[in-house]
Order: sequence, then structure tokens, then C-alpha cells
Amino acid sequence: MNIDLHCHSNVSDGALAPAEVARRAAARGVDVWALTDHDQLGGLAQAREAALAAGMRFIDGVEISVTWRGSTIHVVGLRIDPGNAALAAGLARVRGGRIERARQIAQELKEAGIDGAFDGALSHAENPEMVSRTHFARFLAQVGAVDGMKDAFRKYLVPGKPGYVPHQWAALAEAVRWIREANGQAVLAHPGRYGLSAAALDALLAEFRAAGGEAIEVVTGSHSPEQYRQFGAIAAQQQFCASRGSDFHGPDEGAEFGSLPPLDPALRPLWHDWAL
Repeated sequence: MNIDLHCHSNVSDGALAPAEVARRAAARGVDVWALTDHDQLGGLAQAREAALAAGMRFIDGVEISVTWRGSTIHVVGLRIDPGNAALAAGLARVRGGRIERARQIAQELKEAGIDGAFDGALSHAENPEMVSRTHFARFLAQVGAVDGMKDAFRKYLVPGKPGYVPHQWAALAEAVRWIREANGQAVLAHPGRYGLSAAALDALLAEFRAAGGEAIEVVTGSHSPEQYRQFGAIAAQQQFCASRGSDFHGPDEGAEFGSLPPLDPALRPLWHDWAL
């Protein structure tokens, strides 16, 4: 089975509506699919309806933004109860402050010689309260300030560059707690993206496990084949389950549905005990 447990719609920072994402996933051969919008549950009902109509098994999901030792990391929650009050309240708190942060990013970009970034980013955000660096990257690419979205992040939207504004997200333990209180399973998203030293990665994984985290993403759109092997080995050594997801955001914006290899069959997949 083609199982894809990480992607985004325009309810957060994806380019397509939830139903469009579902149809695209199905058309590219996905059998089991999760929508995991950033800090937001608003697209799940539409996604579920479209997924079932397309013949896919649907998994309710979310991706929670976390601040850990001054860095932003992401924790995916899968098989959550979207009606859980504790999860909803936690996500509402995390979403707070995005607009003010966006204004600060726009001011930084203005000082770097790029005007109109706030309105430009909002024009790419279907849901203004979820405006993010991805929306600024789309604006920067649109106006020709950069050569594509990866270039936008590299030049403007990462620490140490004009346009990067830090934000205090959820704590790691509370993000995992919200997922577990909603009867879900917590997955550390794309660990290879964070640029952590071996010691820091070990510390992160230890805290994640202590909080109740169950799995790490091994095969994901931002990992290289070498990182598939690296994090597969870590999952096996540290007895985490392994997860897989494209982290799809939109056409021509990174990995596409159906483009990634399966998990190594020697790994224990997160879905090993799911009734699929």
C-alpha cells in the first residue's frame, strides 16, 4: 500500500483546497492518506469526504509547531479526535500571534528593499490567521526577488537572514500531550531538516520519547536517500516506529504524492497495528 501521512492544504500553508489535495493524492496512487495542516483542524471534514469518495482510507492529522531549545521543530499527530477540546484549545493558542509575526517579517523585508510583503503574503494565504513563511516565500518568488521558494528561504526566511522572525510555539511535551489526549499518535516530523548535532538530536529524541512520542518520519519529502537510511537506523536502534509522508504543499513545491520510496520492510511502521 502507498501510505502518505504528511501533507498540507490551503487551510494552513498548502496551495490547494483540502478536497483538491485528496483527489491529487488518490490520482497518484495513495491508498492511505492523512491531512496534517499546521496547527489547524479546519480542513479535515472536507478532506475526509473527498478522500472517501476517491476510495482512500483517511487519517485525521495535524502538524504542531514546537519551540525546542530555541529552534522550531514539528510534531505530527495522527489518528487524532478532531473534536477533542484540549487539542483545539492548544492549537488556538499556538496560532495566536501569526499576524503580528507576519507584520514583523514584512518590516524586515522592507528594510531589505522589498516592499509590499505583508499584503503579498496574505494574498497567498487562504486562511489569513495561518499566514507563514511559506506564504512569504511564494510572494518573493512571484515578484522575482528570488529564484523559487527554496531560494526565498535560503536568502530571507531562515535564522540570520533578513525576514526571519522567531516565534514562541508550543513546548514539546505539551504538543505531544495534546495529541495523546486526543487519542492520537505523535510523530517527530522530518528530523533531518533541523540541522541538529548528533548530541542535540539524541536529546530531542529522548525528550520526545519521555513525553510519549511513538515514531519518527524516515521517508519524507525533505530527506535525502542517505537520510532515509540514517533515520531508519535511528528508528530501529531506539525502537521508534517509522513513518512516511511526502510533506506535499503544492504542485512544483517539493515532493509530489507517489514520488517517494516505501519504508524499508525491516522497520516497524507506525501503522503496524492499524486495521487497514
